[in-house]
Amino acid sequence: MSSGKIEVSVFQKAKKGNYYCGDSYFYKETESEFVCVIADGLGSGELAKESSQIVIDIIEENNHATVEQLVKLCTRELFGKRGAVVGILKLHFETQMYSFSSIGNIGVITVKKDNKKKRNIPNGGYLAGYQQPFKVVREKMDPKMNFIMFSDGVSDRELSEKYFINKDVQTVTRTFEHVSDETRMDDTTLIAIRYEG
Repeated sequence: MSSGKIEVSVFQKAKKGNYYCGDSYFYKETESEFVCVIADGLGSGELAKESSQIVIDIIEENNHATVEQLVKLCTRELFGKRGAVVGILKLHFETQMYSFSSIGNIGVITVKKDNKKKRNIPNGGYLAGYQQPFKVVREKMDPKMNFIMFSDGVSDRELSEKYFINKDVQTVTRTFEHVSDETRMDDTTLIAIRYEG
């Protein structure tokens, strides 16, 4: 997908032997911002998919809310459900800032124009209907910057590969699909996002 300021490319594959992928994702660009979320329902299969889809539905309905507000809304809606780990990324075009929060093992790597990579550390735990402390990272974003969001199906070994610094998001996801393991040991979602500025 390509529009004015953002380009997005997605790779997703279910865990070996599963029809349902327990990961869900959503992204949307408006005039003022871009939001992207990956939710990974605990466990795998249909019940995991149910929890991750609840998160996606909330964010679709409330995509203008802040990252903090979105985490709190998702927490409330997951009461009595299996739970999910969640990563939410927002790019704010007017302020040239991005904000990101991850509860559990959804990661994000930023890649600047000079190919400098930085990995954000997620908050521990998962969302399961009760409030817990979490932090939101807020940093300046540069034009021509890439963001790589991924679920725990993507291994550290895979993330260290050089092709992750490629400027073209389609190349990142296509190369990942081509060189990564054919059989995934966990549900896997990898979203490459380019901010043109």
